[in-house]
Amino acid sequence: MAKILVVDDDADIVAATQLFLTREGHQVESAFNRQDGLNKVASFKPDLLILDVIMEQPDDGFTIAQELRRVGNKLPILMLTSVETVSGLTFGKDAVMVPVDDFQSKPIEPAKLIEKVNHLLQR
Repeated sequence: MAKILVVDDDADIVAATQLFLTREGHQVESAFNRQDGLNKVASFKPDLLILDVIMEQPDDGFTIAQELRRVGNKLPILMLTSVETVSGLTFGKDAVMVPVDDFQSKPIEPAKLIEKVNHLLQR
């Protein structure tokens, strides 16, 4: 199946996401901060990136997506985040500030996660 990279500083979210996706037959790797995430994108070469927003810095996820797009990387990105709950602000995908393919609030039901992953991988 597909190679998927999960970048999130919450080990429980990463473990649960890996569990659901490996059950579907995907090869899943993880990173817990911006720099490790960027390094894994280069070395693992995933087919899909699942990305949190708030990690070591409050905008790490946005920064990763922006950096990838700036260098021409077209990797599909699913942003999973609780930033709306934490900040009270509403975010969505945007070509410049939030250059992702889909944006979903956490927590996400496993079936919804699988549906979104499958949709992005079919593009």
